[in-house]
Amino acid sequence: MTDSHTAPDAPATDLIYHVDAYARSIEARVVAVDAENRSVALDRTIVYAAGGGQPNDTGRLDGPGESWPIESAKKQGAVVWHRLGGEGSLPAVGEAVTVSIDWAHRYRLMRIHTALHVLCGTIFRDYGALVTGGNMGPDKARMDFEMEQFTPELVSQIERVANEEIAAGRETRVKILPREEAFQIPDLIRTKINLLPEGIDEIRTVEIVGLDLQADGGTHVANTRECGGIKIIGTRSKGKSNKRLELILINGEGDELPAG
Repeated sequence: MTDSHTAPDAPATDLIYHVDAYARSIEARVVAVDAENRSVALDRTIVYAAGGGQPNDTGRLDGPGESWPIESAKKQGAVVWHRLGGEGSLPAVGEAVTVSIDWAHRYRLMRIHTALHVLCGTIFRDYGALVTGGNMGPDKARMDFEMEQFTPELVSQIERVANEEIAAGRETRVKILPREEAFQIPDLIRTKINLLPEGIDEIRTVEIVGLDLQADGGTHVANTRECGGIKIIGTRSKGKSNKRLELILINGEGDELPAG
């Protein structure tokens, strides 16, 4: 979606990935079409729209006798717009379609996202440090913390403890709570700056049972054991009290993931 273009009005998208991150394919209906940007809005979707440091999903949209690659997805207000590749006509408003995601890509992001929450929970519990930034891809991720330094000994200890928490097989639970109820939870916001927009009536929380509980809109695995493990591959100083950890997943699905 271009900044200078106003998308057509569309009803809110039902975000299936908020309650079922493992859904790989669903039936949906086209509710709006933005021909200028080759984008469509659906009544429901499993395609994650980029946000919170997590990249968007890609996948495929199949209609009667025709299909389109889903190249990207962007959330505008309560609507997810799916940008379609290819040339020619787009699906029409009211048309029934099947939405499928690139599962291998999504699952790697789920694993690394949960691993980042384990890292965040471990460092907050043991050192009281808040997150100042972060980003992830399917192969590696980074997270910045409000800390004075990361010595080699400290990094080694953090990596060891985080891997112990992953191996503990902690369950991941997702809840969607009224805003007032959610903000009664101590330390719900683990970032230095509260990134939750004003006016949101419901807050989605992700809990790694016994370790971490915070507001989050991304996709996660059901159990930390699915992450495999982490390896911290680098540290950087981003300021006097802003230090970065860079990591990859290891031992997940049998193989170490490449650094990319």
